[in-house]
Amino acid sequence: MRTHTKETQMALTPQLALEILKEGNDRFMNNLKANRNLLQQVNETSEGQFPFAVILSCIDSRVPAELIFDQGLGDIFSIRIAGNFINDDILGSIEFACKIAGSKLIVILGHSNCGAIKGACDNVQLGNLTKLLHRIGPAVNAVDETGDRSSNNKDFVQRVADKNIEIAMKQLEEQSPVLKEMLHGGEVGLVGGMYSIETGEVKFKCL
Repeated sequence: MRTHTKETQMALTPQLALEILKEGNDRFMNNLKANRNLLQQVNETSEGQFPFAVILSCIDSRVPAELIFDQGLGDIFSIRIAGNFINDDILGSIEFACKIAGSKLIVILGHSNCGAIKGACDNVQLGNLTKLLHRIGPAVNAVDETGDRSSNNKDFVQRVADKNIEIAMKQLEEQSPVLKEMLHGGEVGLVGGMYSIETGEVKFKCL
């Protein structure tokens, strides 16, 4: 697997970038890996980087984006924060990835059985974590559930995780004129993804 160059990056469309991620996840699920020399990629990326996608995901140790999509050095920008939500710093990072560095696809990636989502559902109060979990509150509030609204309700937790991705995707476009222009112009694509920690599969969806 060759290292991405400016030419290969520019030749990609958002849809082709998504196909690369899908193919990589298929390899991961089948316990296969693309043939790549990581030390060679260290050398090849020493003068510059041309990632084809930027992925916002949770910090969960079971969800390393490079591994679950079978990507090498210089292939993707990986932004990680508990609960994979949007804030100004993350928006700035994504703007850099797309407008400056040329990435063609933005992925908001959640995962099943997410501890941050559970914490938000349970209204956990703990130091600075309280403020972080508060950012997931809109997703919790947006999900209809007349029964148990705690982390004990696995279906509720999953629906909150799905809604959290949806909200982040909408916020990205609403809060970043730079990315909105690129999205509407077809320069970049935006998809949501849900990773199953039980199977290793990523299911993608668009708004």
